[in-house]
Parts: sequence; structure tokens; C-alpha cells
Amino acid sequence: MRRQSIIFFFITLILLPFLSHSFSSINGHRLLVLLDDPSLQSSHSIFFNSLISRGFHLDFKLADDPNLTLQRYGNYLYDGLVLFSPTAERLGGSLDLDAVVDYVDSGHDLILAASASASDLIRNIATECGVDFDDDSLAMVIDHNNHVVSETEGDHTLIASDDFIQSDVILGNTKIEAPVLFKGIAHSLNPASSLVLKVLSASQSAYSANPDSKFSEPPLLTGSAISLVSIVQARNNARIMISGSLDMFSNRLFKSGVKKADSSNKYEKSGNEQFVIELSKWVFHERGHLKAVNVRHNKVGETDEPAIYRINDDLDFSVEIYEWSGKNWEPYVTNDVQVQFYMMSPYVLKTLSTDQKVYMILQGLYYTSFKVPDVYGVFQFKVEYQRLGYTSLSLSKQIPVRPFKHNEYDRFLKVAFPYYGASFTTMAGFFIFSIIYLYSK
Repeated sequence: MRRQSIIFFFITLILLPFLSHSFSSINGHRLLVLLDDPSLQSSHSIFFNSLISRGFHLDFKLADDPNLTLQRYGNYLYDGLVLFSPTAERLGGSLDLDAVVDYVDSGHDLILAASASASDLIRNIATECGVDFDDDSLAMVIDHNNHVVSETEGDHTLIASDDFIQSDVILGNTKIEAPVLFKGIAHSLNPASSLVLKVLSASQSAYSANPDSKFSEPPLLTGSAISLVSIVQARNNARIMISGSLDMFSNRLFKSGVKKADSSNKYEKSGNEQFVIELSKWVFHERGHLKAVNVRHNKVGETDEPAIYRINDDLDFSVEIYEWSGKNWEPYVTNDVQVQFYMMSPYVLKTLSTDQKVYMILQGLYYTSFKVPDVYGVFQFKVEYQRLGYTSLSLSKQIPVRPFKHNEYDRFLKVAFPYYGASFTTMAGFFIFSIIYLYSK
């Protein structure tokens, strides 16, 4: 028994690097999937299998499981949460609205899918994330111009949308050719939140209403104001995906063909699978995750980082920035990273450069040089980088700046030569005046 334990220990040590390398998410690989119906595990298996193939471990539980918990002894048990329980009026165990919000506030990721029968709990979670679902619990998105031609769907609630956000970071480099099938409820973005973005929008002819009844007044949500799928990147870099359709993730819509009513183009397969999988890569930080390392500064001509600078010193500043590719860290190449030399306000603002040199690009190295301003005090090197789809970078490094010591000033200042000349001229004039006054008759 002892020999078997030793063999198992060494096998684990050998395989551990390979197992850890297979995990594609920089934030972790443990996902809690909450379902309101066990059959969803098979009806949405393509989506779940795509997560498993990328190295995630999925823990499937019913939303009302009395043993549900997200953390134990102050540590979170999961790195991401998938809420596929649109009808759940309450969550089991210790989970509730506040627990989910605290989970996101702690930097974890969330995928939330609703449906036409979305509960108040799901609506409240979405509201906390900056998204407001239609108040009418029976309303669905209807589009008479962009619905899918189908013999079974006659109420025009199965729509095809191709109004995607224009971002390769969020949706990947491969263009989604086929429209995405959507059957669900509409939501709008809270104007008070600047962190929410539409990823998939409805067309101008869409509106939100009850398909089984005639409405007596115009619908509140119409046209491009309707968001079908939205994302949030919080200030702590937690990422959230909110969809008004749980069916959008289903195997049926993944495999369905698409022919829009107002188009002659017919697609053998919808864009749902590509859209959802690529978006989930972004949500779980497999793409668009930046890190900055090796922040350095030193006087020009030196290599050691000083404890203090003197006014008017020439200095070099550098930082390395990398992006997670899903497998490893790769250099992040751009031309819009800036550094501030800051004290109450930026005294220096410089754009960092790579000079397009191969060795700098391979290292992800950005650098610049500038002169310390003629102001002494406590300054900060600050790098604030925020771009669509990328995690935000916020770096700061404090450094004091001192004035010249009394023995460091030049003996004679060139800028003071006119004053020197005026002084000596005054002395010479006084001397000449004294001679003339004393010896004149």
C-alpha cells in the first residue's frame, strides 16, 4: 500500500504541469451550472461539452438544491457561475440575490440566461448588473421582417439577428457568417451604467409585446433599443453575459438552418454555436485578459531604480504588457499605452513606444524617456489602460522628487547674466560718481 501511494505521488507530480497547462482560463476552471430542469444538461449538451473540451470542470446542480453554496470557510469554491434557471423563484442553500452580487463583486464571472417566464429573482440579478428586462412577464421579442421562415413558428418570435458588436476581442477573429437564432425576452441597458454593452441587438423592425394578445398602446421597447445579448465588464474585471433567451444555447438552435423572411440567403447552420462559444471564451477570460509586469524606472544611463529623483533629472520608464491567448501569455502589441507622472494632476503625459523593434515586441516591452518637472513633491508613475473588450490595467508606483541641494546649484547661472551685469554696472557707476564728486571743484 505504501509503495502504491509513492508511485501515485510521483505520477501526479509528472502529470500536474500538463494538466494545469490544459486549463484555458486564466481565472480558473471550476464552473457551477444551476439548472431548473435536469433535461437541460442533455438539450444544451453542445455548449456544455465545448466548455469541458476547453478544460473546465462543470458542477451541475438544480437551482433549488438545499446544499448550494458558493464559498466555504471564506474561500469561493467556483471560478464562474452559469445560471440556466430562468424560472427559479429562489435559489437553494445559501444562495440568494445578495450572494450572487457579492460573488461578482469579488471578481468572478457570470453567464445568465432568461426566458419568457423569467422569475423576479433572475430579473433582479440582471437589474443589479445594469440590464432591465421588459416588465411585461408575457412579452417576447417579435420581428415581422427578420423572423425565421418556419412551418412551426407562426408568431414571428423566432427571429434571426446579425447585428453583432464590432470587436474581434469579444467575438473572435473569425467572422460569424450566419445569423443567430433568438427566441426570448427583450432587455434594455440602464443608461446610468457605462459598463454594459450590447453584443447582439434587434433590428429596427423588432418590438417587445405579448404575441398572444393585441396591444392597446405602443410597446415600450422597440427597434435598436432592444438588446438580445449584453455583456458587462465590471471595474474589478469580472465579466458577465446576459441573454434573454435560454433556447439560444440549445442543441436545436445550434443545428438549425436559417432563412430570414426578408432575405434570399439560406444557411445550413445558424451562427448560434460560434457566437455563444466565442462569447463564452471572452466571459471566462480566455481572451482579452491583460497583465502588466516588470514596471521599471531609472535615471538615464543607469540601471538601478533610485529611491528618489531630483528635479530636472532625465529618466527612463518601461513596462511589459502581455495578453492571455487561452494557452499562454503572448506580448500585447499596440500604440496607445500612456504613462503619467502624476501629483494631484499629470505633470507629464507620454505615449509608450516599442519602436517596432523585434526584440521589444517579443518581450511586450514599452518604454519612454522624459525629464522630471521642475517641481518637487511626491509623484506617481501611473498607467491607466482601458480598451473595449480588454481587462483594464491600473498601475501606480510612488516616487519622491527633491529640489537641488544648496551645493548642487551652478556657481553662475546663464539666465542671471543680465542681473549680474546690472549689479556690476551699478557698482562701477557709483565708484565713478564718487570720484567725480570728491575731486571736482
